Amino acid sequence: MAEVLAVNALAKSFGEIRAVDGINFSVNEGEMFGIVGPDGAGKTTMFRMLCGIMRPSAGDASIFGHSILDSQEEIKKQIGYFSQRFTLYGDLTVDENMEFFAEIHDVRDYRNRREELLEFTRLTPFRGRLADRLSGGMKQKLALACTLIHRPRIIFLDEPTTGVDPVSRMDFWRILSSLLKTRITIVMSTPYMDEAERCGRIALMDKGSLMAVDTPSNIKKMLDGEVLEIVCTGVRAARQSLVGVEGVLDVQAFGDRLNVVVKSGAAGHPAVESALRSSGAEITGWRVISPSLENVFISLITRAA
Repeated sequence: MAEVLAVNALAKSFGEIRAVDGINFSVNEGEMFGIVGPDGAGKTTMFRMLCGIMRPSAGDASIFGHSILDSQEEIKKQIGYFSQRFTLYGDLTVDENMEFFAEIHDVRDYRNRREELLEFTRLTPFRGRLADRLSGGMKQKLALACTLIHRPRIIFLDEPTTGVDPVSRMDFWRILSSLLKTRITIVMSTPYMDEAERCGRIALMDKGSLMAVDTPSNIKKMLDGEVLEIVCTGVRAARQSLVGVEGVLDVQAFGDRLNVVVKSGAAGHPAVESALRSSGAEITGWRVISPSLENVFISLITRAA
């Protein structure tokens, strides 16, 4: 596959704060690439640099062979940017918002494209509705349609499903999956690990740095240890009893069970069992399960601390 985005030692500082710390990665044509990390990881700052809104403190990136440092006008014709605060005009209708964004991108003959996108996003029945009267999920779909109106070759989506209900999230992902069939390249950021699983490759980001770049399945193999799923009584007290136990890297409670990440099965199992029994918990089920991306992410952060 052809490489369409190459990021080289890209960095951004705000005074003494290093928001993006010399990151490197590349994205291929037609790929869905995910940047995964919590709030404050540097995802938005990175996107703003790649889209020409903010100048890097150091490093560079190229999009379709054009440097973001000196070829922004050429790059802007080929990219779409869906920001966290994508601004729709509430007193304009769906049709009028799309017309406005077409004119911003100097797209004169936009009507056929608008019809395609309205059908694609299932917004045709609502084309005359004011944007302020749309649901949250519909607003996200309209924002995506406006991002696509000028036929970009690569789109940057900054946490596009944050604050959207589960059904609308599923519908939005259906649209993204369909987009990939057109060979468009999608680079998106998300704090949700279940969304990361849908990407071809992902980069785990924290405190301005990339901790890993690979497929979700390969990143799961990076866990230094194993995950125990333990069904027991008194989950809250049981979880607290494992905090600080030697060999235990992380403990998460899910309903009537715990997910416990241990360094080594041979050394970790007895210590975990002893701590649980001391807390008064009755163990009714115990098995080793496959690690999740969240397990790996927490493990990498702990390792870097």
